[in-house]
Amino acid sequence: MAARSRYAEDELARAVAHGVRQYVVLGAGLDTFAYRNPHPGLRVFEVDHPATQAWKRGQLEAAGISIPPTLTFVPIDFERQTLADGLGGAGFDLGAGAFYSWLGVTPYLTREACTTTLSFVAKMPAGSGVVFDFAVDPLLLDAGQREALQALSERVARYGEPFQLFFDPRQLQDELMGMGFHRTEFLQGKELNARYFKDREDGLLVRGGLGHLMGAWV
Repeated sequence: MAARSRYAEDELARAVAHGVRQYVVLGAGLDTFAYRNPHPGLRVFEVDHPATQAWKRGQLEAAGISIPPTLTFVPIDFERQTLADGLGGAGFDLGAGAFYSWLGVTPYLTREACTTTLSFVAKMPAGSGVVFDFAVDPLLLDAGQREALQALSERVARYGEPFQLFFDPRQLQDELMGMGFHRTEFLQGKELNARYFKDREDGLLVRGGLGHLMGAWV
């Protein structure tokens, strides 16, 4: 979880350096970026289900955490609204570049819902991008990884949110290119460990082989 958030924020920083001034956190949950945003002039849009967002706002109020003026909450019920309509109604500039993070969400979606969102991002102006994590097709995992995935799947299913969407990373990259993204990057445990946890002495590593991240840029 730490690695995926760090990767998303590193790529956001690169986008900001190239002029992007809009950041969309899809499925924001309890994401904290907007309350420690280091980028002057960057607008943050937190997108989430209305009920989840109302709960978060209650937690912020109870904790005495003020809402930054650069943050806009975008409550969207995807059964009734599209992402484009929700963002457009919240003051998001659909004609300007934006960076998106989408963490901890795609395994719970239908393929149609995931593809629709990624296709929307792919149609954004040049310089836009997205970072998201995803679950790999169990047939591509080794025995230990499949066992770990099964245990995790059973745990989340008990809370009423079963995994239902899996990808072959290479096919996913091809699909992203077909949508209109011009560059992709696939990271898994070994790449994340080399980038973020090299030479640590506390044993902190990405373990289990289930952490898969994809970046895609327009």
